[in-house]
Amino acid sequence: MILDDFKLNGKVAVVTGANTGLGQGMCVALAQAGAKVAGVARRSCAETQALVEADGGEFFEITADLSDKANAAVILEKTLEKYGRADILVNNAGMILREDALNVTAEDWNRVIDLNLNMVFVLSQTFAAQFVKQGKGGKIVNVCSMLSYQGGIRVPAYTASKSAVLGLTRALANEWAPMGINVNAIAPGYMATNNTNQLRSDEQRSGEILERIPAGRWGTPQDMAGAVVFLCSKAAEYVNGFTVAVDGGWLAR
Repeated sequence: MILDDFKLNGKVAVVTGANTGLGQGMCVALAQAGAKVAGVARRSCAETQALVEADGGEFFEITADLSDKANAAVILEKTLEKYGRADILVNNAGMILREDALNVTAEDWNRVIDLNLNMVFVLSQTFAAQFVKQGKGGKIVNVCSMLSYQGGIRVPAYTASKSAVLGLTRALANEWAPMGINVNAIAPGYMATNNTNQLRSDEQRSGEILERIPAGRWGTPQDMAGAVVFLCSKAAEYVNGFTVAVDGGWLAR
């Protein structure tokens, strides 16, 4: 039956930025679909763990600072120690710094690029090598943005990083699809998370954003559930290098 292809029973999924927002929502969704979830964050994932376990799921917390690229290997090692394998990687962790382009420092530029782009590549490379070693393929889902397609305002480093992640998703899919590794991405629209607190508290800017969204509302972490489960499942076996917009119709406007 087709619905069986969406089940993730027996799979081990690693999700970065798992303690809050979209990462938390995707952890819950993957667990509900049957995966064992290893959540990665700098801070406690206790809330995410409670949500997963409330539905009868399994959650393993990995505390790691993703500004240190050496932690990619540590994350994989801890996952293998706990579960003996890894099948899914969701590169969700990211940051945004708002500043006029004329005033962006080299330090701030590099902080954003290192986390949002460079670490995505290092983690993908690390986990893809494990997928090859296991010999049964795997799934990598990157989290892009509306600013993978648009320029944005006062977020040049974020826009550059998320545009690059969209391209990286395609490039890695081209190389790794023959190995049974599906690399795809999700581009969330304007979501009600901690990253958009500043925007949502600006009445004028928030109003302008809502006017353009055909669905007429900000998205929620729960809106990511269907896309991430699909892309991580057998149902998406022939989907490679594509970025799915979960945006309430923003890009269609």
